[in-house]
Amino acid sequence: MKRIKAGQVIAWLTCCALLVSSCTAILVGGRANAQTSGVSQHAKASSDLNAKAHGPHSGDTVKVILQLKAPMSGRLNALLNLNGVHVRSTFHNLNAHTVEMPASIVDDVSAFEEVSYVSFDRQTRTLGHLSVTTGADAVRATNGASGALDGTGIGIAVLDSGIYASHTSFLDRGTNVRVVASRDFTGENRIDDPYGHGTHVASIAAGNGRISNATYLGIAPNAKIINLRVLNSQGTGTVSATLAALDWVMANRTAYDIRVVNISLGTPAVDSYKDDPICRAVRRLVDAGTVVVAAAGNNGKDSLGRKLYGEIHCPGIEPSAITVGASNTFGTDTRNDDGVASYSSRGPTRSSWTDTQGAKHYDHLIKPDLVAPGNKIVDAEATNNLLVTQNPLLDAGVSPVAVRKQMYLNGTSMAAPAVAGAAALLLQANPTLTPNMVKAILMYTAQPLRWFNTFEQGAGELNIEGAVRLARLVRTDFGNTKPVGAALLTTLVPPTPATTIAGSTFAWSQGITLGQHWAKGTSLITKYQAVYALGVIVSDGVIVSDGVIVSDGVIVSDGVIVSDGVIVSDGVIVSDGVIVSDGVIVSDGATISDGSVLFTMGIIVSDGVIVSDNTLLADGVIVSDGIIVSDGVIVSDAIIVAQAALLDGDVTSSCAVIPDSGFDFLGY
Repeated sequence: MKRIKAGQVIAWLTCCALLVSSCTAILVGGRANAQTSGVSQHAKASSDLNAKAHGPHSGDTVKVILQLKAPMSGRLNALLNLNGVHVRSTFHNLNAHTVEMPASIVDDVSAFEEVSYVSFDRQTRTLGHLSVTTGADAVRATNGASGALDGTGIGIAVLDSGIYASHTSFLDRGTNVRVVASRDFTGENRIDDPYGHGTHVASIAAGNGRISNATYLGIAPNAKIINLRVLNSQGTGTVSATLAALDWVMANRTAYDIRVVNISLGTPAVDSYKDDPICRAVRRLVDAGTVVVAAAGNNGKDSLGRKLYGEIHCPGIEPSAITVGASNTFGTDTRNDDGVASYSSRGPTRSSWTDTQGAKHYDHLIKPDLVAPGNKIVDAEATNNLLVTQNPLLDAGVSPVAVRKQMYLNGTSMAAPAVAGAAALLLQANPTLTPNMVKAILMYTAQPLRWFNTFEQGAGELNIEGAVRLARLVRTDFGNTKPVGAALLTTLVPPTPATTIAGSTFAWSQGITLGQHWAKGTSLITKYQAVYALGVIVSDGVIVSDGVIVSDGVIVSDGVIVSDGVIVSDGVIVSDGVIVSDGVIVSDGATISDGSVLFTMGIIVSDGVIVSDNTLLADGVIVSDGIIVSDGVIVSDAIIVAQAALLDGDVTSSCAVIPDSGFDFLGY
């Protein structure tokens, strides 16, 4: 085989980049002019709602989320009290309302000064061992019984389909149930889990080790669990139900010690994170000191198995959330064979806002933030749940006893709670950590997976051993004053940036994502950074200088290398806004994948939306895998089909199935 020289590779890549840029200019040139004209303003109604309001069915009644930036005026209140307009619910902590109204009055409502944004109350959907391969066991082994980390004192709120609280996995070390609060926001007036998704998710984050000698041990097995049911018995929900749950968390987070929220569900990423109501609610929680973990979504490939980019779901598009993709452990505890699951959604985020001239402005953030095991995860099974009823092979055959049964599930829904549990351990180890510090530590210590780019894995795979080791070294005496550049650690010598799990040693990423940029360097952990504070999000219009090192003390301290639109993967650095890894090149919204130019043959047909097959686009919505899309609602997506757990060659069990003896193991 002929050897290709490095210089030839760079030359080829440069030519491709120029080709992509020049061709893309034809597609986006008009939009760029609109964006830079200086006269366009941010439209206050979502693009899909605006289309409805000005379409042939504008007289239809629609259910919307109305967000306000100031107290409601008397005039707006009068409009909302007209015949045919109904305020169905109010989220007092989020300054938002659910309203039913004729689509024809969208323009009138959005014209009020106090209105921030109006969007559809869209549908949400669900997006399947862990303790050894993630490094959680290593943390417990090195800390001893007296200092063991198990999530004690930390509350994890699980927004999902409910929790079967009677399951043995949710007992504490005595006989008490750790599900300390349950609320239903679906209107079905029940708090159990008839669908089966939420119980499985909760046990990944915080299941105990009583069954099968701790084979199915969760990450934080003594954390308190708060059950917030936002998905109904069919596994579907609404934006308004999710907002109601987040509003409840804002009001009750102190009473139940809620430091972590897990959201293993999603809705199509239509609106920019700056406008989307769930994203804005997530931001409020993070600014208040609560870590929010979100699943990236399961749209990483099309029906032919080809990679898709730009499919991160909401609220995974929110920069303050920790967005988690799924990795594949291939059934081993060692990490040297791990990879990103083929179905795991890839970035960049393709959410957007529309200006008053009709031009779209895409967010283009690097997501996910990291990945965690999500393939054929075995964990708690809710009794008589719909998923197993319809797909009996999902039952893992661990026990015939209802309160001890275990089931298989796959997806980023299973990866997210592993990270939520990890966040609980970090906060137990060092309660002074801010959500942004938790996120940075998890990314900095993650393991970069070879042959996968940053849009696929973020910083890399979850490494709890390294994250806890680093978290324990972070100073706890900052108080309210945290000067940028001040010493961050209690030691002058930073920890060794490597971890050994199951006999395999790997290096940490030693980097974090900053919106559209990648930052790398030991100063990220030896010096306090402005981006670690509450209420700071780099993505929100913060400009990174065009130099390589940012040293003005505003964004990051000196000693941190910040890429100028450069993605680093497997040691490859390519500049000029071109992202290269595994043959994938992304530049100015166009995509070259596996040597096929996707902006030809009419593939990019809607504002440069990234797709990777002859997929039809409807109103700017990405439609993949034959999914039916109606009014921006994903109807048949996001749930990993049960048969895939057994038939998809990419889906390998993350652990061997060990039958249960029926006796509780208490040595976990």
